[in-house]
Amino acid sequence: MAARNTARKRAFQILFEGDQRGADVLTVLADWIRHSRSDTRQPPVSEYTMELVEGYAGKARRIDDLIAQYSVGWTLDRMPVVDRNILRLGAYELIWVDETPDAVVLDEAVQLAKEFSTDESPSFVNGLLGRLKDLKPSLRRDED
Repeated sequence: MAARNTARKRAFQILFEGDQRGADVLTVLADWIRHSRSDTRQPPVSEYTMELVEGYAGKARRIDDLIAQYSVGWTLDRMPVVDRNILRLGAYELIWVDETPDAVVLDEAVQLAKEFSTDESPSFVNGLLGRLKDLKPSLRRDED
């Protein structure tokens, strides 16, 4: 499982970088891949990291709409950038990656929030992703 944990962390970092630079996440992903192939000091980008970033990119508008709709008291643009991107990654994996148990997605997102964000962020991330988990069947149905 450590490999998946590392893949999620790298996917989060790519989403975060794209958000900070105002760049497309697929462009940032391509940069990371190119750097890892040309510089042996750079860690490789795993298949699962690519899956997560590409999957998020394909659902980005829907994911941002869901986060904005279900976050209480926070607009997407006012959220801390770290939290926003943890939520983006978590929402994608929670709703559209069936192979990963929901509890794992929530736990990994909370761990990222503990490592990279504020003291209040883990409970915020857990609460919002927990709400999306509860709504998951209807959210997927709405898309069909």
